[in-house]
Amino acid sequence: MIVMINEETLQDVINLETGLLAPLTGFMGAEDFRSVVECCRLADGQVFPLPITLDVPEEQFADIRPGDTLTLEHNGVPVAELDVESKFCMTDGDIETVFRTGEDAHPGVRKERGRSACRVGGPVRLTDRSLLADALKPEATKRAFAEKGWKTVVGFQTRNPIHKAHEHIQRIGLEVCDGLFINPIVGWKKTGDFTEEAVMAAYRRMIEEFYPRNRVHIAGLKTQMRYAGPREAVFHAIIRRNLGCTHFIIGRDHAGVGGYYGAYDAHALARELEPDLGIQLLLTREPYFCKKCGQIVTDKHCAHYETDRVEISGTIIRKYISDGYIPDEVMLRKEIFDAILGCGQVFIP
Repeated sequence: MIVMINEETLQDVINLETGLLAPLTGFMGAEDFRSVVECCRLADGQVFPLPITLDVPEEQFADIRPGDTLTLEHNGVPVAELDVESKFCMTDGDIETVFRTGEDAHPGVRKERGRSACRVGGPVRLTDRSLLADALKPEATKRAFAEKGWKTVVGFQTRNPIHKAHEHIQRIGLEVCDGLFINPIVGWKKTGDFTEEAVMAAYRRMIEEFYPRNRVHIAGLKTQMRYAGPREAVFHAIIRRNLGCTHFIIGRDHAGVGGYYGAYDAHALARELEPDLGIQLLLTREPYFCKKCGQIVTDKHCAHYETDRVEISGTIIRKYISDGYIPDEVMLRKEIFDAILGCGQVFIP
């Protein structure tokens, strides 16, 4: 049977093939799915916080049986095969458990509800090997780190161009580790987010002009944003572990959106799961510019959070630029602003 898949599902297939989503080797079956939704762990106990599932049209679902082999096609081209082990449905209750909300205003919820509720799980094999040519591969990043002589590597996840708050966190990472791996999301993001081109242009300028080049490595991560907050923060840590990082930064409202998660909910879940993650976490507080201190600080070493704080975030930077204003240099370096504007289309339509 042929099942058509979209771009995001194809990318999941590629990332399963490369080992980016290890220990997964296929789309989750019913047992793993239920355990992940309820416990943030696979059925065998390994930490995995987000469902990675294959949805199929309802009209095909009834005819699929365990033991079948499905041919997965993208844009009419066969790209992979899946050996069916189980079938199940994702309910609205499951969606609410994963995202901590059932509101369609949440972009991850809305995108998940746009998929078929019918899911099929089992091992998957990529048959079109040409799709691996530009894929981010763990063996490649591990080799790059080794060639640079890095024993410790801190991974940094982002969907925004670099601003002064993120720069502060990254410099902390560089104090702790031999190297910094900047790994921006370059897959699906919501309307209004920065484009891949804007993010990468900003970081290339930062590396060219400000960071020591022998201590920074950058590569895009092709996967979709789920905006799942705490669960996605741990998911991001697992991916960077698989890519060879020894450390991973989780900041304020990591992978959050629209106030759906508490500022440090991701820290709480990460602390709970860290003993079994296989990567050391750097749980950082919110950096801001303090008018009294005259520098970027956090509430761990500044007494003026309530009185002299100038907030810095990707959301604020996006609003400045979309409204036609130049962000103050306490938030964003002019060189980075120029790089963003020079890339062409700045925001996802």
